[in-house]
Amino acid sequence: MKCDLHIHSRFSGPSTLPVLRGFCLESYSEPDEVYREVKRRGMDLVTLTDHDSLDGCEALRDRADFFPSEEVTCRMPSGTEAHIGVYDLKARQHVEIQRRAQDLPALLAYLGEQELFFSVNHIFSSLTGARHEEDFCWFVDGFPAFETLNGHMLPETNRHAARLARRTEKIALGGSDAHTMNAAATAYTEVPGAANKEEFLAGLRRGYCRARGSNGSYLKTTWVSLRVMWEVLREERWTALLAPLAILVPAFTYGNFAAEQIFARHWAKRIVPSRRKRGSKRLVGTSLGTSLRPATMEKMS
Repeated sequence: MKCDLHIHSRFSGPSTLPVLRGFCLESYSEPDEVYREVKRRGMDLVTLTDHDSLDGCEALRDRADFFPSEEVTCRMPSGTEAHIGVYDLKARQHVEIQRRAQDLPALLAYLGEQELFFSVNHIFSSLTGARHEEDFCWFVDGFPAFETLNGHMLPETNRHAARLARRTEKIALGGSDAHTMNAAATAYTEVPGAANKEEFLAGLRRGYCRARGSNGSYLKTTWVSLRVMWEVLREERWTALLAPLAILVPAFTYGNFAAEQIFARHWAKRIVPSRRKRGSKRLVGTSLGTSLRPATMEKMS
C-alpha cells in the first residue's frame, strides 16, 4: 500500500516565510481536493500533515482509507526549530502535543508514552532556519524515522538524509510536502504486502517500508511558487498590485536552491558519517552520545 506522508491543505495556516506571512497561506488546497487528487494519483491511503493543526482532518476523518496526522513545529533545546511528522493521532493527543511543542524532551517523552509513530522532516534543509550540531544528537537518539525523500527538496538534500538514516538505522519515509495539487503524491511511502490501513501503519513502525517518488527540482518549485501566487491573487484581490513581482519568482527560487545546497553540504560534511572510517557509525562532529550529547538527554536515558 502507498501513502503520501507529507502533504498540506489550507488549514496549515499562514505562510512560514516572514515576507509572506501577513497575506499568504501555506496552501490553498481544500482537504477534499487533496483526498481526491492523491487517490487519483494511485495512493491507497490518505493523510494530511498540516502545520500544528488537525482541523483539515475533520472533513475526512470518517473515510476508511484516511488517518489524521500533523506536522509539528517544535523548539529544539538549542533554540532552533524542527518539523516533526506525527501520524495516526487523536484530537486529545494533538492538544497535548501542542502543549509540549516548545519543549522537545517533554514532547519526545509524550510521543513515546502514547506509542505514537513520528519522524523528523527535511533535516538537511534550512526551511526551519538555523541548525546546531546538538540538534542532530537529538534526531539520532530520539527519533525512530527520518524523512529521506521530500518531493520539494533537492536530490542532494534527500541523499544526505537517506545516508544518515542508513548509517544510524532509522526508518526511511517519503512524502511530497505538497502545498499545491500539481505536486501531490510525487513522493510517498510504500509498505509492500499491507492489505489495509492497520497493516500499513504497523509496517511503518517496524520499518517494513520504502520511500518512493521524485525529488524536488528548480522547475517544480518555481511552478509551485507561481501557483501559490496565483491562488493568493484569486482570493485576495488587493494583492493584484503585487502581480508584477511574479517575474522575480524564478530568481528567488534559484537563490533559495543555492542557499539550500550550501546548507545541506555544510551539515552533511560535519554530521554524516565519514566513509574514510570503514564500519564506523560515528557521527562526525557529534560522537553519538559522548562529548556533545545533551545533558537533558542523558537524564532521559
